[in-house]
Amino acid sequence: MATVELSFTALPAHVRTARLVATAVARRSGVDESLLDEVRLAVGEACSRAVEGHQLHCPAEPVRLALTDLAGRFEVEVTDTCGPDGLTSGGASGAVAGEDGPEGSVHAVLPAGLGMAVLASLADDVQISATPAGTSIRMSWPSAGSSLVR
Repeated sequence: MATVELSFTALPAHVRTARLVATAVARRSGVDESLLDEVRLAVGEACSRAVEGHQLHCPAEPVRLALTDLAGRFEVEVTDTCGPDGLTSGGASGAVAGEDGPEGSVHAVLPAGLGMAVLASLADDVQISATPAGTSIRMSWPSAGSSLVR
């Protein structure tokens, strides 16, 4: 099992980098080309949720992304460290808000559960774990089972 780990400052611009890295690693691990858009969109959604939570509750803490090639599965885990008041109590619902306050955020426009519904439709398996330390979103797709490191 090979793992690529990435941590980044909670800035919306870094979500694009996370999507690009995840797509490249997914391709290298043998995820079918037809699924790469789903990987890219799901990672973008999960990272956007984490970035918004961090900006509101713990801006100094990094968002963490782990990309793992398991036997026949490509797994992505996005972890925030916002605690129970962060993403577990609403989070973003489709994009990172560019303005402070509820009127400038995605919360005011989209229902809170929409982002999770999007994730569930993009990945084969989605697991959300909330702890006092933060929230982890784990997603996976079938892969050829090859190693990430060549």
